Amino acid sequence: MWSVEMGYNQGEIVSGETRTLYCAGQTAMSGDGKPQHADDMAAQLALSLDNLEAVLAEAGMSLANLVRLNVYTTDVDRLFEHYGVLASRLGAAGAAPSTTMLGVTRLAIPDLMVELEGTAVA
Repeated sequence: MWSVEMGYNQGEIVSGETRTLYCAGQTAMSGDGKPQHADDMAAQLALSLDNLEAVLAEAGMSLANLVRLNVYTTDVDRLFEHYGVLASRLGAAGAAPSTTMLGVTRLAIPDLMVELEGTAVA
């Protein structure tokens, strides 16, 4: 996976009585690690969700398993204009994780505007 070259995994499983998956922040990156949809908040949010779901699926989980979701954005007002994308996907999965949204100056890659970091339990 491309992220290993940057020193991190997309997710880590911790086993015990339950399985916990700590997901690295997911952004609008292609499968080969290229940023997508510069200046399109709705498309970046949708792809970030797709990427979060892909990490969850690799662990045999789905959005329904999320217990925590941190949302980082470079433009809170603009994200709220497209928040329905996030809310509808979570709602369709029956998920209502505890969530924090934070406005940040920038993300690791300048063209990116939103990052989703989740914790899931199964």
